[in-house]
Amino acid sequence: MAIEQQADGRWKVDVEPVKGKRFRKTFKTKAEAMRFEATMRASVINQKDWNPKPKDRRKLSELVDRWYALHGHSISSGERRKNTLLLMCQRLGDPEATKLTGAHLVELRRKELESGAVPKSINNRFTYLKAVFNELHRLGDIDYSNPLAKVKPLKFQERQLSYLSMKQIPQLIEALDASRSRCVRLVAEVCLATGARWSEAEGLTLERVRNQTVIFTNTKSKRLRVIPVSKKLEKRLLEHLGEHQRFTSCSRAFRIAVEHSGIVLPRGQCSHVLRHTFASHFMMNGGNILTLKEILGHASLTMTMRYAHLSPAHLRDALRLNPLDGFDTSSTPARKQKKNPSKINQMVA
Repeated sequence: MAIEQQADGRWKVDVEPVKGKRFRKTFKTKAEAMRFEATMRASVINQKDWNPKPKDRRKLSELVDRWYALHGHSISSGERRKNTLLLMCQRLGDPEATKLTGAHLVELRRKELESGAVPKSINNRFTYLKAVFNELHRLGDIDYSNPLAKVKPLKFQERQLSYLSMKQIPQLIEALDASRSRCVRLVAEVCLATGARWSEAEGLTLERVRNQTVIFTNTKSKRLRVIPVSKKLEKRLLEHLGEHQRFTSCSRAFRIAVEHSGIVLPRGQCSHVLRHTFASHFMMNGGNILTLKEILGHASLTMTMRYAHLSPAHLRDALRLNPLDGFDTSSTPARKQKKNPSKINQMVA
């Protein structure tokens, strides 16, 4: 018997799809009874996997190592980013990755802000950790969603980019000449002349300097950039690289020279001040924003637009198109003369 109508008009289901699995229930209508029978038969046929996948018990630090093995090793800053992530794991208590929540990260972020950390640096570290989950999920190494997907980055006031004035550049060059490093001035001049990052200029070799151009291959965006330079700078580069093959690491010597020069720079902008100086003067001298984007090697125009306000055309438009243009602001309108209270009283009377 599967479905049978009872004396009281109700419908009884008594079904045993497999031995030992029997289902019995009574319904008011036959349609309900038939649906129940079909559902019970399907539930027995579509049984759960007899050997379910074990839960992912890996620690957060283990996921970071896995990310580096599968993806991080292929990016230029992979090793440095891995060390940063492992330090974050330590600060979070290295929990099981599946038990990590957005609240854990927000709590760590609060502590870092209270200790004086820069908001932009905090956001960068958060982005790195979020990318670990996204990349491992994309590769199929984890089967759960990103626990940090709903956490929003901190909002902060964007800092003004600092650059050297025409008076400060000779001041810096003089301090670089006083440095014990033989190559620090030459690397700095390459950055000032091409807008290159310090690491890109330091990575130049003899074969990458030719035909009054320098070729940057060790770039952040992995894109090849060819930038023209003057004959004098090319000659000095060829002489130095012909003798020493490559530049020695001199970033520390540059920071010391900046301190000795008396030039005060905002926190965190020392290594990029030469790149900002090139871009700022390029725009102030009438350069094209799209050309600057290609010279700097930015992946999107959004990054380059930080320098757009320095363009003379941009400033002229602000002067020409503002709502007070053509309005005489040299004199202030005459103040209205106060009425005599006594006259008002007379009028009322």
